[in-house]
Amino acid sequence: MSHHPAELRRSLGVVDGVAIAASSTAATTSIAIGMGTLVATVGLQAPILLLLAFLPMLGIACAYARLNRSEPNCGSGYVWVGTSLGPWPGFLTGWVNIVGVIIFLAYTSAVTGSVIIQFAIKAHVTSVVGIALDPNSTATSTVIGLVVLTAVTAMAVTGVRSATRLQAGLLIFEYAVLLIFCGWALITGEHELSLSWFNPFAIESGTAFAQGLVLAVFFFWGWDAAFSLTEETKDVGNPARGGFIALFAMLGLFIFASVAFQREMSLPELIRNGPQALPYLGAKLAAEPWAGVPLLALMFSAVASVQSSVIPTARGLLAMGRDRTMGPVWTRIHPRYGTPAIGTVLVTAVATAVALFALAIPKLSDMILAAVNSIGLVVALYYGLTAIACAVRFRSTLRAGVREALLAVGIPAASGLALFAIGGYLAYSYLTGTDHFELSPDNGWFMFSLPCAIVASGLAMAAWAKYRRHSPYFVTGRGTDAEGLRLPMDHPAGTAS
Repeated sequence: MSHHPAELRRSLGVVDGVAIAASSTAATTSIAIGMGTLVATVGLQAPILLLLAFLPMLGIACAYARLNRSEPNCGSGYVWVGTSLGPWPGFLTGWVNIVGVIIFLAYTSAVTGSVIIQFAIKAHVTSVVGIALDPNSTATSTVIGLVVLTAVTAMAVTGVRSATRLQAGLLIFEYAVLLIFCGWALITGEHELSLSWFNPFAIESGTAFAQGLVLAVFFFWGWDAAFSLTEETKDVGNPARGGFIALFAMLGLFIFASVAFQREMSLPELIRNGPQALPYLGAKLAAEPWAGVPLLALMFSAVASVQSSVIPTARGLLAMGRDRTMGPVWTRIHPRYGTPAIGTVLVTAVATAVALFALAIPKLSDMILAAVNSIGLVVALYYGLTAIACAVRFRSTLRAGVREALLAVGIPAASGLALFAIGGYLAYSYLTGTDHFELSPDNGWFMFSLPCAIVASGLAMAAWAKYRRHSPYFVTGRGTDAEGLRLPMDHPAGTAS
């Protein structure tokens, strides 16, 4: 029986876009967990790496904004790359983004559980129903984190506007805590500010530079989540405004925090504390109960980032379902809430399965490091493809003057190629850095195998969509029109020719 699926509900403004983009980027979580890893990789040159990583991110944000004006669609890169570069790279762009987010959800759920346990221990709660609470236990942290994931999924299902408003409130608290504690460290820290912190040539090797830059790019990952809401915004320009505001806010916070950390903590301290760097900073600067406030901010950030990752992933799968590159289950819009409810629940279910599988890696820190490093390569791939798609689509502007050619073609192309070069060099380093395979974040072959598996699975799924589903996307290379083209499944134009 033919039917026209319900529409997504247009109710969001710029503030909602900023909230979803900033929550998905999760500055507090990135600073708390990633700063120690980044410093362990590049030493005290973390501030300049974050600044350098921002440059291609800014170019890619320009590409996203221009593409969104031209073709607003909740599928974003999946649709844009498919139109400009072809359906195979387009599908791969959508697929690797979705799989990357699901892996992120799996380990962020464990991080969230670990932070909640730390907070419970501070409140002198050391066990629940006879189970000892250990923040370093991957199993316990994962189970608690998955309970949180389930709760925030329920909120995402019942209305994205209420979810973004909650995230906005959490963000205000987080950023206030970051500014206060990092500002305090910046003023009272005993380690002198050094210009060498902003000298990329002081990094010991090209491999460390490449790995550090991919990690720094990963810090910024998530600002593009605002574009997944383009069909739910009142103005088509709101996603770009939200994305840019979030991106520049992240740059300021990341550099401010990295300098503040290095003012207060020595290099060995930063490396030793790793994912505990922010709670350690709080304990070093203040007495209880104030020392626990950064931990509370980290908990809020982790919860918000989990929810803001579920929301855009369900929309990406909705766009793919509309084109029949994925199943029709992803296209179902809840008649009351105006959200892809079933898709949102399914994303959570898949992330839960991945999180439980990840328990095979015994230490939580190992799981985090493996996921961060691997996802960094995947992020570089899909951002790079989207930027190149922008340059290809608007190549006619090369005759429209220097400024237009630079903004539409030059900067996006340079940004995409820069990410490809960084990712390629890091992949080469992984392959040549070891001579055997081992399930460890220190093993290069293992680190390279995960993104390769994601890409291979994407190609397999694309082949299935083309040859078994007979998706029209692989005939036209275009996604379903977001402005209202909702072809029934049995309509002649809705089938592959």
